Amino acid sequence: MTPIAPMEALLAEELPHGAGWQYEPKWDGFRCIAARSGGDVQLWSKSGKPLARYFPEVAAMVGRLKAREFILDGELLIVGGGIVSFEALQLRLHPAESRVRKLAAATPAMMMTFDLLALGNKSLASEPLSERRAALAKMLAAECEPDLQLSPATRDREDALGWLERTGGALDGVIAKRLDLPYRPGERAMVKVKQRRTADCVVGGFRYAARGQEVGSLLLGLYDEAGLLNHVGYTSSIAARDRAAWTKELEALVAPPGFTGSAPGGPSRWATARSAEWQPLRPVIVVEVLYDQVTGGRFRHGTKLLRRRPDKNPRQCTMQQLAPPLTPSQLKQLMGT
Repeated sequence: MTPIAPMEALLAEELPHGAGWQYEPKWDGFRCIAARSGGDVQLWSKSGKPLARYFPEVAAMVGRLKAREFILDGELLIVGGGIVSFEALQLRLHPAESRVRKLAAATPAMMMTFDLLALGNKSLASEPLSERRAALAKMLAAECEPDLQLSPATRDREDALGWLERTGGALDGVIAKRLDLPYRPGERAMVKVKQRRTADCVVGGFRYAARGQEVGSLLLGLYDEAGLLNHVGYTSSIAARDRAAWTKELEALVAPPGFTGSAPGGPSRWATARSAEWQPLRPVIVVEVLYDQVTGGRFRHGTKLLRRRPDKNPRQCTMQQLAPPLTPSQLKQLMGT
């Protein structure tokens, strides 16, 4: 019952072709290894940190299963209002146990499983994926836990491409695995493909670099239906040779309020007092950025600056550009419920 490093995936531009591949949705949740040995239940994150404290309802569910010795690999998800909410998962990482218990009761998590590393006294890690998958399906079929599910899988690449088109909400991409692949803890032995999208955003502000007098990042905004400019993310991928020109141009546009809707947050633990402060700008510059994931109407990660869009009216930069989450019916269809 020691932490196991989960098998991971290499990022690729496209899904592999040919026979011998299995494709699975890449869920937008918390990766979790769930292990049970008799009455001992452990949940570990991808980094090996214990998760049972933050997801007591999942630990209790694992402890109720008929099988008493096993190791599962999967993803923790919280479904609320018909959508998978990554923000709800993040709220669980709270220091107060009372708060965690309250959230667990209000928004219980589920586990979407996709691999079985051990069952009974037998390790399955050296077995091919096809056999591990069959054993996992058989194990779950004998259980009566609706919050413990088998993740969908297909050997049809066209089906997988359909999943890829729907990423951006509950799905973070598609994983491809060889059917003859043994489980390789800690290795990038699978292939993952993410849907990369672009959006035209208004530069509503900027932050200076932690050191020096030049711009460090552009703060990006999109207009909502009420006509308010909301902060949705940032890009710091400005070429070094262009930073001086960007700084001069932006400093000439400084004027409050910058963002009229949701505004940038406060400093992070890595920020200096100078870099934490943001400068509001007149909303006249439009840039096109590359992004991968959206959570709560914001870019999950930093975006890549592609180009300026002088041909675009800032008011045309709306929230409607962002990939919508799966509809409740689409999510139910994908989960098989």
